[in-house]
Amino acid sequence: MEYSYCGTTGLQLPKISLGLWHNFGFVDDYETAREMILFAFENGVTHFDLANNYGPPPGSAESNFGKILKENLSSHRDQMIISSKAGYYMWEGPYGDGGSRKYLMASINQSLKRTGLEYFDIFYSHRYDKNTPLEETMQALVDIVRQGKALYVGLSNYPPVQARIALNYLNERDVPCLIFQHKYSMFNRQPEDEILSITKEYGAGFIAFSPLAQGLLTDKYLHGIPNDSRAAIPNGFLRKEQVSPFLIEKVKQLNEIAGERGQTMAEMALAWALRDPRVTSLIVGTRNTTQLKYNINALQNLSFTKEELIKIDTILEGATL
Repeated sequence: MEYSYCGTTGLQLPKISLGLWHNFGFVDDYETAREMILFAFENGVTHFDLANNYGPPPGSAESNFGKILKENLSSHRDQMIISSKAGYYMWEGPYGDGGSRKYLMASINQSLKRTGLEYFDIFYSHRYDKNTPLEETMQALVDIVRQGKALYVGLSNYPPVQARIALNYLNERDVPCLIFQHKYSMFNRQPEDEILSITKEYGAGFIAFSPLAQGLLTDKYLHGIPNDSRAAIPNGFLRKEQVSPFLIEKVKQLNEIAGERGQTMAEMALAWALRDPRVTSLIVGTRNTTQLKYNINALQNLSFTKEELIKIDTILEGATL
């Protein structure tokens, strides 16, 4: 495993981190989840990314992770970076969503209880909440660190303007933002517009989620939509109509470049997302240890020639998801 320093801090993160957004809830196979977490750790993936509402049902990914940690990895806690978040809908009523101090404080207490942890290494504000003063949300993060419930804080899914205000607030109180989390892939290059520059300016790291565009940047959809794929799941985050002939044609062209590089489409897509030194790590979501192994294999070839990058940019023209 390769590691990168997170921004200008002394904390290193693995270039591949394991996300528990999907496949780790009570509705999923517990033994498969356990195997993936153990395989990840044994192969140098020391960072595990959670959120209060991951499941389904919400909270169950944290509960399962806590059980696996207690039964299999408790002696290795100091070798792990465990993150969680709060910001999206978690429970009914006026205090189970958003960015209020009430919600964030209640949520981290619940998350610590579910995981059995004394503290999180990183705790994020999961989203910007326009209905809550930004200062209220940031002060809650500051106090969470000062209370010893998290070592570092991060921001996720914040627009550039609000991100800059938040980063300034945190810096002024000596609890700087460690890391910024955002969707980033060949089909979603939005962070390149401003966020990556802002994170570098403030000395924060950047970690990408959905670097494979929910599986679209693999060879899975080259010949149609498999019945067991995310696009085939009703009300899933990747909808069938998003698997368009336009994007699939681009994936086919990209797949040819990957083959020339001796990589799978997925491996090249992950390597591409890591080409920018401002990107600290990628959060991958996998169904089994085989997929996770292939994702880690992307680190075997992270170099791109100038010609390859130009060719990839040309293929990606007009591609968004």
